[in-house]
Amino acid sequence: MDNKNRPARENSQNHHQTNPSSLSYQEAGVDISKEEKSLAKFIKHVTKSFQFIGQGPGQVLSSIGYFANIVRISDSLGLAVSADGVGTKVLIAQMMNKYDTVGIDCVAMNVNDLICVGAKPICFLDYIALQDPAEDLLDQLGQGLLEGARQAGVTIPGGETAQVRDLIQGVRPGYGFDLAGMGIGLIDPGRIIEGQNLTSGDLIIGLASSGLHSNGYSLARKVFFTQEALGVDSYIPELGKTLGDELLTPTIIYVPLVNELLAQNLRIKALINITGDGLLNLLRVRAQVKFTISSLPEPPPVFSLIQRLGRISDNEMFRVFNMGIGFCVLVHPDDQDTVKDICHRFGIACSVIGHVEESPEKVLDVVSKKLWGVGRFFYKV
Repeated sequence: MDNKNRPARENSQNHHQTNPSSLSYQEAGVDISKEEKSLAKFIKHVTKSFQFIGQGPGQVLSSIGYFANIVRISDSLGLAVSADGVGTKVLIAQMMNKYDTVGIDCVAMNVNDLICVGAKPICFLDYIALQDPAEDLLDQLGQGLLEGARQAGVTIPGGETAQVRDLIQGVRPGYGFDLAGMGIGLIDPGRIIEGQNLTSGDLIIGLASSGLHSNGYSLARKVFFTQEALGVDSYIPELGKTLGDELLTPTIIYVPLVNELLAQNLRIKALINITGDGLLNLLRVRAQVKFTISSLPEPPPVFSLIQRLGRISDNEMFRVFNMGIGFCVLVHPDDQDTVKDICHRFGIACSVIGHVEESPEKVLDVVSKKLWGVGRFFYKV
């Protein structure tokens, strides 16, 4: 596809417009356009803090906007940091009165970002805001955090809980909570990976997700619980399980696999966590290239179910959800077989889903869906 076929920028204000009868993320309560505009002002302020520490320990080595940032400890050691939460997936946990998996998600959302810069995660800190410090709630949250830490190979040296009854309500009386955290990793400042060395011909290897992971739940809940009036105990034949069990499936933690990839001294050009914004996360790289997605595996049935029931456009589905690809490894073609072998050894399905090309503009072309991605939005072409 030629750049001349890209939809004009002047039409960008209409990116969220779909079939009038369809649902969108904005209608579910998440306004990406407004967020972008407001967040730009916020980031303008916080980046000024970089000047408070100049060269030496504490120096910020990258810019805000990638998956994790790095601060210098010494010439040979950097500290990678990330922060994230579970989002409205915690509401599904409350609806099911089951809290022993969202801790895995919280660890995953942070450590999967840390590995994107080539860091080795070492520890995780949690923050839990509570309506009430119910003993069974905290016990199960602790179980999930422990399991997430085990899978990631990190410690949990501390955290914080706060009783904020007036702030946190939730959907189950007394069990309202929010869960977030911060991941910390180590990296050689001379080996930071941000896609800066991508060249034409590099391959995009997509690693399977376990489902929604921890993104798009506002839209999924709108479809299932508001529009369709289903319950978490509704058995869905095409899922082979109840809706609640599907929606609480934990996020895959890719840390052990990526640690092994990095230990093999392969020509890994970029590591991309496919979270909110879906495959558009590829566009975060520090290179001016075009990503062509030419072969996507069939996504888990939960995605087609959401799309069919909500009558959601491809533009919106691929902007909100991972669509079955939870992580991407961008690699030199000669190293693809080694990457595939390691994925197989760790029990994670993978396949080459596309390639990189030189381009005057950073764009994403999902060929089979006729989607053209620019920034944080897809356009139908």
